[in-house]
Amino acid sequence: MHWLLSGPLSTEKLTVKIAGLPASLHGKKLVQLSDFHYDGLRLSEDMLSKAIATSNQAEPDLVLLTGDFVTEDPEPVHQLILRLKHLQSSSGIYAILGNHDILHKDAKAEVTKALTSIGIHVLWNEIAYPLGEKLPLVGLADAWSREFNPGLVMNQLDPNTPCIVLSHNPDTAEILQQWRVDLQLSGHTHGGQIWIPGLGPAPWIYNKIAKKLPAKVRRRARYLEENTSVVSHWEWARGFHRLGKNQLYVNRGLGTYLPGRLFCRPEVTIITLQSE
Repeated sequence: MHWLLSGPLSTEKLTVKIAGLPASLHGKKLVQLSDFHYDGLRLSEDMLSKAIATSNQAEPDLVLLTGDFVTEDPEPVHQLILRLKHLQSSSGIYAILGNHDILHKDAKAEVTKALTSIGIHVLWNEIAYPLGEKLPLVGLADAWSREFNPGLVMNQLDPNTPCIVLSHNPDTAEILQQWRVDLQLSGHTHGGQIWIPGLGPAPWIYNKIAKKLPAKVRRRARYLEENTSVVSHWEWARGFHRLGKNQLYVNRGLGTYLPGRLFCRPEVTIITLQSE
């Protein structure tokens, strides 16, 4: 994807306060990368290289990859890992899979095996402790898979202990309000790709007016027509959100579908944890 269609890479930095975060974890730095869609079309080598360099320059304690490594055919993941193996992190690299990583038979196994071969820990309804037992890291199955069952995992956690949850689809934040989630990291939406200042993501706006438009207009707006159902909660399409006591951050992703991005640049997210 040419940079004119995707826009230059953006580095988003935020501090997230977590109640009960141990003093030893105050100031820990996380980097989130999402939605690569590495298939020779939707992500340029230059963009990917810059994203990896940006991540490494941040000297993160943890790198978190929130899904959609490929688009349809899983084969390109074998080239992608030759780039991702250069990611650096003092406490490891952890990943979840997105809906595109499980589209075809055996794709889940192939993508998981490839990522694991370079030391990336792939979580599928699993809990890990890369920063110690006082801050569990949960990786959920994709929301569109038959294995999505957050209760199976979340009910294993102590509600008095803070946790971070990786869940590709931000719609899951609604379900996850049943449990304590100090920080949920998601992707999936690409931020809507086209963002109308003052209004929001174009697919959301289109969804509100689509029924009033002539069929000819709807056919011409194929991108918007196809993407209105990507999520239900387009209001969570990008950035930081407080949902009751829970917190959600949605990364805009690196890969770009046609017709491109507008006011919605691809991003690397650098998150600093802070005791509340």
